[in-house]
Order: sequence, then C-alpha cells, then structure tokens
Amino acid sequence: MSLRALIAAFALIASHADANGFRLLEGHGGPVHGVAVSGDMAATASFDNSVGLWRGAGDAPLWLDGHEAAVKAVAFAGPDSVVSAGDDQQIIIWDAASGAARHRLAGHLGPILSLAVSPDRRFLASASWDKRIGVWAVETGALVRWLEGHTGLVNDVAFTGAGTLISASYDGTIREWRVADGVITRTLARHGFGVNTLLIDETADWLAYGALDGGTRALRLSDGAELADLTLDRRPILAMARRADGGQIAVGDGEGYIMIVDTADWSIEHDFRAAKRGPVWALAYIDGGAGLLAGGIEDDAYVWPVGLTDGAPRMGEAQRAFHTDPSKVGNGERQFLRKCSVCHTLAPDS
Repeated sequence: MSLRALIAAFALIASHADANGFRLLEGHGGPVHGVAVSGDMAATASFDNSVGLWRGAGDAPLWLDGHEAAVKAVAFAGPDSVVSAGDDQQIIIWDAASGAARHRLAGHLGPILSLAVSPDRRFLASASWDKRIGVWAVETGALVRWLEGHTGLVNDVAFTGAGTLISASYDGTIREWRVADGVITRTLARHGFGVNTLLIDETADWLAYGALDGGTRALRLSDGAELADLTLDRRPILAMARRADGGQIAVGDGEGYIMIVDTADWSIEHDFRAAKRGPVWALAYIDGGAGLLAGGIEDDAYVWPVGLTDGAPRMGEAQRAFHTDPSKVGNGERQFLRKCSVCHTLAPDS
C-alpha cells in the first residue's frame, strides 16, 4: 500500500468517530474540484491529476492515476465504472474494481468541466471549454457525435430520460439537444451571464441553475417558466447537488457558502459558510441523502451531515502556501506560490 493510501486510511478511521457525523476524505495532493456518489462509493477528482475512489468509512481509497493534468469532473457509469475528465482534455473510463483504465477518449480541444451519464447508462456526455459537447458510448468509448451550437464555453450537462440533453454555457444560455441527431430543440433560458451549473428533476418538472453573477433560479422544465429566484448576494454559483428523492438541493458558491433548498416550496432551509476561504467547487449528497460531500481549495473532501451548521468544521482552515504575503518573498518564490504551488512542491518525493 502506498504512503498516500495509508495516510488516507488512518484519517478515515479517525474521522469516522466524530460525534456529529462529520468526516474527511484525506489523501489528495491538491484541491478537490469534482465529486460523485453511487451507493456506498464516492469519487473525488483533484488538481493532483488523480481520482480517489472511496468505499465506506475506514477503507483506504483506490487511487486512479492516469491523467496528465488537473482532474475537474468525475461520474459513475454504473456500479463497476467510473469516468473522469479534466484539463488534459482526456476522458478516462475506469474499472471500479481494479482501477484499470478501460477506455481513453480523446477529441476535445479544451478542458472538460462536467460529465453526465444517461439514465440507461449507454451514453456519456462531456462539457468542454472548446464550446462543444461530446456524446460517447460507455461500453466502447466510441464517439457518437459532437453537439455544437453554443457560442461560449460549455460548463455543465445533464441527460433527461427522453433522449435529450440539457447544457449550460458561458454564453448565458441553457439549451436542450436531441441526442439522436444533435439538433437544438429549444433554449430554456437566456440568463445574460455565464451559467456554470444545472440540475434537473423530470418527475417534479423542474430545472435549477446557478450563474456567474450569483443568479440562482428554478424553472419549470416543460416550458421554462420561472418557479423561484433563490439569488443571494454571493457569486459565482459553482456547484449544485440534488438529493436522490429530488426533495432537496444544495448550492455552493465562490464565497464558500452552501445553501440548502426545499424543492417542495423552494424555501431556503439552511445557509452556512462551509469554507473559511476559497470556493465550494463540488457537491454531492452522500449517506442516503443524510450528508453532503464537498470539494474546495483544500486537499481534503469534506462530509457534513445535512443541517450541521453551527460549529461545523470549514474548508480552508489550513492556509495554503500561495496565501503567503507577496511582500515577504522574492519574485521567483512569489511566482511559484502564485502559479505552481497548487499542484507542485519542491520536495524530492512530491
């Protein structure tokens, strides 16, 4: 077992004993930008170019190493498949049991920010800053088609069960695509500012999204009519998660807050500062909806019980090296701290 795995295993065993149910997933060597949950498994995507696959508290993670740059997105394509993508413009479909890479998908010309798997698990969609969406066959890794039509970077995608795909872009629009032929069937929203993240619930007929200007809204999926404006004075909105039953969503922003919303009446149940500094980049419900898994500027992923707000540990408590006062270091060190220290150290065993 590697040193990183040993550290992570010890940390999980120790933190699982927290009386409030709070725990950490430790072992990454860079900030956590993406998270996903499937059953008792969780996956974390990091700036350290790796994905951590966690199978319950106390177990050492399986490290999926194969990317050549920061991993920004991760998703489950079934109980035995994990998919990851990021700044190296590559998508990897992994065997969840062995950690082996089954397929490497290439073709994007920019970083990949989001992944979505169709309800029948046949197709994978990738949202990229090359302004395109890739649709791929999960079984073979073959490209099905490119979806092109956004005029800005594509930040997020979500499948419906009716053979359509919803996408969010920096061009300020949310669009619906027919997967069979790649045709844009409608534009659901024209926000005016870039849209970073979205969620859908077909059964309850709603779509929620978060934008660069802090705009946070819920729309009726069937016709795009506004159901609620949840915008607070915080920006940008970077992450959203939907509880499995659709009754609750979580919203994370660039100022380190998480807002919990009841979708029955779109009221705000909780609103707490989850990060002392830095953003909330990633969110997913865990433990059957009882907890929230979050990623941010720290090397650890945090799990909070939903509703635990007062006195809860916060991300960003540990000060990263690049927060050093620039007036106290020379120019060379300052440039290293600003540009390199998220992913690199100067130690020989890094």
